Amino acid sequence: MKRILLSSAFMLGYITSVHATSAFETYGDIGQFAIPALAAGISWYKDDYDGLKEFGYGVLSTTATVEVLKYSVDSTRPNGSPHSFPSGHTALAFSGASYLQMRYGWTYGLPAYIAAGAVGWSRVASDNHYWRDVIASAVIATGFSYLFTTPYEQPLTIQPGVMNDGAYGVLLHYQY
Repeated sequence: MKRILLSSAFMLGYITSVHATSAFETYGDIGQFAIPALAAGISWYKDDYDGLKEFGYGVLSTTATVEVLKYSVDSTRPNGSPHSFPSGHTALAFSGASYLQMRYGWTYGLPAYIAAGAVGWSRVASDNHYWRDVIASAVIATGFSYLFTTPYEQPLTIQPGVMNDGAYGVLLHYQY
């Protein structure tokens, strides 16, 4: 089942990249699906179904907000076509990246943010969006991730402790 999910994500990316004019634009077309699919796949692999639910709330809220704004704000793309603001590609990519960072920490989040940033850059480089569209999308997606996502493991745990010699203490454990 996990292979089907990943295969479907890559096929969607391939289908959307048919109209791409450069390899970098193709990267953005595929990355918009690959980053969130990877985020969902990591949660699934970890049997983190609470995280998948939180991720779903974030992606749905982000997508709804982006679509409402696309049809509410009259913004022409650099290439002349309509519905420039905000960038749906960037929003999806940053939904995955910000979820990974919030849920599993910077070890997962930093590479995902770099990949999502490249998706946004590809949208500007291909004349599909302005930087304002990309930045707004990243803020929207990251905001919803921060609203809905809780850390997988609490970074700081405090526990009472009893030592072998009968002494009492407090055990502090910080995970980064």
